[in-house]
Amino acid sequence: MKQILILLVIFTSIRLGAQITINSNKQSVIEYVDQNYKDLTALSDRIWSYEEIAFQESKSSADLIAYAKKQGFRVKAGVAEIPTAFVAEYGSGKPIIGILGEFDALPGLSQKTVPVKDPLHAGMPGHGCGHNLFGTASLAAASAIKDLIEEGKLKGTIRFYGTPAEEKYFGKLWMIRAGLFDDVDVIMDWHPGGETKTSVQQGLALVDFQVEFFGQAAHASADPWNGRSASDAMELYTTGINYFREHIKPTVRIHYHMENAGDVVNVVPDYSRIWTRVRDTRRSGMEEVWKHVEEIARGAAIMTKTEYKINLVSGVHEVLVNRTGAEYLQKNIEFLGPIKYTAAEQEFAKGIQKATGKEEVGLESIIEPLEETLEHPMGGSSDVGDVSWVVPVVRLSATTAPKGTPWHSWAVVACGGMSIGHKGMAYAAKSLSMTMVDLFENPGLIVEINKEFKEKKGDYIYKGIIPDGPPPIGKVE
Repeated sequence: MKQILILLVIFTSIRLGAQITINSNKQSVIEYVDQNYKDLTALSDRIWSYEEIAFQESKSSADLIAYAKKQGFRVKAGVAEIPTAFVAEYGSGKPIIGILGEFDALPGLSQKTVPVKDPLHAGMPGHGCGHNLFGTASLAAASAIKDLIEEGKLKGTIRFYGTPAEEKYFGKLWMIRAGLFDDVDVIMDWHPGGETKTSVQQGLALVDFQVEFFGQAAHASADPWNGRSASDAMELYTTGINYFREHIKPTVRIHYHMENAGDVVNVVPDYSRIWTRVRDTRRSGMEEVWKHVEEIARGAAIMTKTEYKINLVSGVHEVLVNRTGAEYLQKNIEFLGPIKYTAAEQEFAKGIQKATGKEEVGLESIIEPLEETLEHPMGGSSDVGDVSWVVPVVRLSATTAPKGTPWHSWAVVACGGMSIGHKGMAYAAKSLSMTMVDLFENPGLIVEINKEFKEKKGDYIYKGIIPDGPPPIGKVE
């Protein structure tokens, strides 16, 4: 009887006025993260140091695979025609619970772990979105669940998805196309952020495409009348976009990057190329603007007597939010409570805020109630959105940098390589694995999550916004 009571021991905590209970399996996954904290931070720091961008994450992928194999996972590497993509799995049968892990860095953001801008390797990439923490925490959560399956305390399959190229090209789209999510019951996901909360906002849908203009070279002074300027076409294209901005909805965002506009000043350029991105809170709204922006490119070509070509890169859906799963995740983060920080960490955070022109308030250490899902939230985009239209996704944000820190910046890189980032990583691993315990122990919860998923998806048939053919591995443009 005493042993049974020990196995069923309930740890009770009061968070935000609600009584929350935790069983022995949840206590076990918390202990796994604590016991392996040193190894997990070392893994995260190695990935942080590799500075690898989209589809080039060979060292990062290899280190995550090595950790997974050491834990006893079966690993399939190079899936979906992507050398750095992999799936690590343990267990058998239903339910199949998946968890996403990213690990690509961003160009040009290399940074030391100091609260002032100071590149570690000038011009090199850096983890300005915290993906060194993302992949590590998710694999830690999967490993904690794997131990419980191995011990016979849970039944089913745990699957970790190593998903590259989230910052550019969106690797998950090709993994979806390869059918890697077809048999999954629920997916867990998280992202580094400036606050700790259950994520119930949908983000923005987007599309990426390149426009190329082809003209005629000529001497810029001796006979410019014989030239047709591809750079003029590109300038008129961007001018058209910028005049169009006044007449689009406030939820729309349009960005562009001029990649090639000629080589020398005394030659009328015969080639130019520009990368364009269109976003909106709804896929339908994004598509409407996208098609008009393509028409602007056609108009620019007509005005300059040039030819043009549009190349689809990829695009992502907005997230299909699942509040049923979110409510369980919320209970687990309320049990864990806010992340605690040392005085030194708060000073580091204030240094980051000072350097980036933000109010010097330090790190936020609270757990907010579950938010309402807004009809038109702003913010970023992610290929997690596409996964959420194939299988229900439950999402978390965990603090890895001070609130208000400019994301995709050196400041996030600085925090991601030291204890502030490490604490957020460990917190994510605990709360995600605790919620996966709920999923394994409660088949009815999986049913309810999928019921909401099907009701919200309705009769929409998912189709990824990617071109035919293999992913653009090795493409440097």
